[in-house]
Amino acid sequence: MTYIPRLKNKYAKEVVPALVKQFEYKSSMQVPKLQKICINQGIGSAVSDKKLIDAALNDMATITGQKAIATKSKKDISNFKLRKGVAIGVKVTLRGDKMYEFLDRLISVALPRIRDFRGINDKSFDGKGNYTMGVAEQIIFPEIQIDKVNKIMGMDITFVTSSNTDAEAFALLKEFGLPFKNQKN
Repeated sequence: MTYIPRLKNKYAKEVVPALVKQFEYKSSMQVPKLQKICINQGIGSAVSDKKLIDAALNDMATITGQKAIATKSKKDISNFKLRKGVAIGVKVTLRGDKMYEFLDRLISVALPRIRDFRGINDKSFDGKGNYTMGVAEQIIFPEIQIDKVNKIMGMDITFVTSSNTDAEAFALLKEFGLPFKNQKN
């Protein structure tokens, strides 16, 4: 028997029927899907210290379970002492089972570990059904050993959906269990 991630099962059994009912789709194939999760970490101080990129690559690979790649600068910027082609960040794109596993760990383990957490902001949709959130510290993930971290860095997490509107994407992510802040009318 093959392993199926918990949230992939939840999508098929709970999320699709709930969204069909909510948006009155004619077919279950019209229900938006989570296509990919992109995780990006910009490391501005890596211009002077090359070891920060290696540490970030290791941390990102540990968090996501997939090899990360370094992002390089596209042009020279003298004010930042930046040269073209210098590594200044790290990124990973997750799809399929690894995407669902990361989302499950983010919702159930990492987000509750944030200090004074009251939910994520629901205003970060881009108008085309994609949602981006920022995480201030990579140490909220239990895979990271705090005593081995030499610099605490944040990251951006983007959820790319197949929906056309922000309302559909919001409903999809809410059904998955992302803890959005309570609305006060």
